[in-house]
Amino acid sequence: MTSSMAAKQLGFEPFAESSPVELKANWTDTDVKIVIWAAYRQVFGNEHLMEVERLVSAESLLNNGHITVRDFVRALAQSEVYRTKFFYSTPQVRFIELNYKHLLGRAPYDESEITYHVNLYIEKGYEAEINSYIDSLEYQESFGESIVPHYRGFESQRGQKTVGFNRMLQLYQGYANSDRAQGKNKSAWLTRDLALNLANPVHTPNFGRGLAGVTSGERGQIYRVRVMQAASSRTPQIRRSISEYLVAYDQLSPTLQRLNQRGSRVVDIVKC
Repeated sequence: MTSSMAAKQLGFEPFAESSPVELKANWTDTDVKIVIWAAYRQVFGNEHLMEVERLVSAESLLNNGHITVRDFVRALAQSEVYRTKFFYSTPQVRFIELNYKHLLGRAPYDESEITYHVNLYIEKGYEAEINSYIDSLEYQESFGESIVPHYRGFESQRGQKTVGFNRMLQLYQGYANSDRAQGKNKSAWLTRDLALNLANPVHTPNFGRGLAGVTSGERGQIYRVRVMQAASSRTPQIRRSISEYLVAYDQLSPTLQRLNQRGSRVVDIVKC
């Protein structure tokens, strides 16, 4: 959704340049170890785990092919270790924010999503709350049975609200940071902006400067949007073409929405 320079400034360049971790057919022991490490990192928010905290039984089941990657992710999120780190000592709304981040790779879009999960937990409990993410159509379409959840909020995708980028940056706070080391687990991060339906300001992690063209652009500013066209369902397409659009600031959000609906992928957005 942003340029490579913006990705570098905002600290998510490692995710922008890496491919999803997937346990493919005919996998090796090394492949499983990579998947296990990636799942721990994602589900526990980059938290360092002691050897005694690892779920050895679930790792063994995955290694023997008795469970899928999705089952392993579920086991991690349902574990007592996850509850201790992110549930018992964390306000409920902050817990929901982290569940979105850890299990769906994005931030909650609006207050209705928070309300839904608060009511779900009250009515059906912890396990139902965790399962609601992992058993969702969104999870299935994004990760399936074999892909480790990853941060999707930095990408332009069909069905994703553009405000999700801002909200994800608010929850992200850097590649080397962990969700428990950020010092904000005592309160939710997005409550005010979700309640008022406001977009979060986007700032660089090192300098606190707003990212021009995402939240603080001037109304008369023009942006160049580079798009990889979706393949036509009627004719074969060998090469994907890149198109460019010049868009005024006021039309940037609706333009991105239309492109997403067409299935096109936004490659870059730069200020002219």
